[in-house]
Amino acid sequence: MIEDLIKIHDKFSVEIKLGFIARKKQEISDFAVNTWIFIPNSLDINRVTYEKTDFYRDLKSNIRLITPVYLLRDIAISDKPPFALMAASFQSLASEPTRTRIAEYEYHIRMFVSIVKSALREEINHVLHNGIAGDLEYLIESYVKNISLIAENYRNLRRVINVPTISKELMNYYLFGDEFLSNVIEQHSFKLLDGLGKKAALPDNIKQLLLELITAEVSYKHDKGYPVVEKESPDRNRDLVFRLSLLKKYAENELFLTTNKKRDGVWIEQVYLSIAAGISMVFATAIAFSFQQKFGNFTMPFFVALVVSYMLKDRIKELARYYFAHKLGRRFFDHRTDISLSDHIIGWSKESMDFIPEIKVPAEVVKVRNRSAILEADNRNNREKIILYRRLVRLNRKSLDECSQYPTSGMNDIIRFNVSNFIQKMDNPVVPLYIPGESGSIGIVKGEKMYYINLVIQFKNEEQSDFKRYRIVLNRKGIRDIEKF
Repeated sequence: MIEDLIKIHDKFSVEIKLGFIARKKQEISDFAVNTWIFIPNSLDINRVTYEKTDFYRDLKSNIRLITPVYLLRDIAISDKPPFALMAASFQSLASEPTRTRIAEYEYHIRMFVSIVKSALREEINHVLHNGIAGDLEYLIESYVKNISLIAENYRNLRRVINVPTISKELMNYYLFGDEFLSNVIEQHSFKLLDGLGKKAALPDNIKQLLLELITAEVSYKHDKGYPVVEKESPDRNRDLVFRLSLLKKYAENELFLTTNKKRDGVWIEQVYLSIAAGISMVFATAIAFSFQQKFGNFTMPFFVALVVSYMLKDRIKELARYYFAHKLGRRFFDHRTDISLSDHIIGWSKESMDFIPEIKVPAEVVKVRNRSAILEADNRNNREKIILYRRLVRLNRKSLDECSQYPTSGMNDIIRFNVSNFIQKMDNPVVPLYIPGESGSIGIVKGEKMYYINLVIQFKNEEQSDFKRYRIVLNRKGIRDIEKF
């Protein structure tokens, strides 16, 4: 199964999160994601002005494991995974800090805080969508109770490793996890409080519970010397933001997969190019032999034939190379990325991009694109440019299970696409519009000039084959919205 989430990452970037979930009882799972990008002709984006290198420069991909799924209440139980696995690694390290046990100790800290962060996010989404009907107080009380117990259990582990065998460096790994855990509790509790306040008037007792939890975490960070948000910060909390980013990267590092990207189909490409050279050589040699037999050596006709055959040989070679390259592009991809973790090859990913004419777009995709009547009429003269971005992914279930001690359902491919190249030839974002004013005067209002880039995405695997359409709304000031149809 393929899960997708598309959102605005920043002013000029779209984030597309694709989750590839491998079946548990199937050794190999194959997935395909085809994306047709419909671009207005006025933006002057085509195969001449926007080459493959430009596209891949605008595209950034982060591939990581899907965070193991645990309920918040299960994480709070100290004798069950994931906490039990981490606690065991602490005990082993304190007894004998070998290189292997140090690696396991750091690995379990990172995995534990990442799992807690993911569980917090899911718990908050559940409360915001299901907590208003009567269970809100119970859900909030459970949330506060469970997250407080998780933090307490983690902080009690300090006593396990506060022994002479543990160096300052090893203690720092624990402290990084502690600070990250405190930060995510504070930040997610603020998000929950803000989300509930936007939906309805929040009862005082519920609001007080969340505020007490937040206040306790801020106080804890003050006591431990961890940086906190300052309202009147002289550098606008610059150092804190930088540290939060470093802690996030440190904590989630275990989930990121090792990738090795290379060109796809290099050897077969060389074979086809050699065939093209051979065809041109056969033609030139045949011309030379035939004229030699008819006119003999060292004659003017034979000399002219050699020159002409040499000229045509190069053209035939280039035409054959172009033909084979076109055929090759249909079967092979631009890049192949081998994906691994802890020396386990868990699969690969292939990608390819090209401009295609509308005649090669499947009828079902055009139907999902669903142009309005005026757009369809305009498209006859100012045709939209269409980019087809193809993605193939293969995952090995056995390798996925072997690369982690935690249950792993698959991998996430987080793609960020920067649209800066698309805005260079846009008009001014503000257009003056005239309306009748008072006493026969003329009024002027400001209208927004917007452009629309449509994405039609096809998701395919053994159990799934469907289409989704998104529309990116943007102008020269950046991305304003992403609409789903």
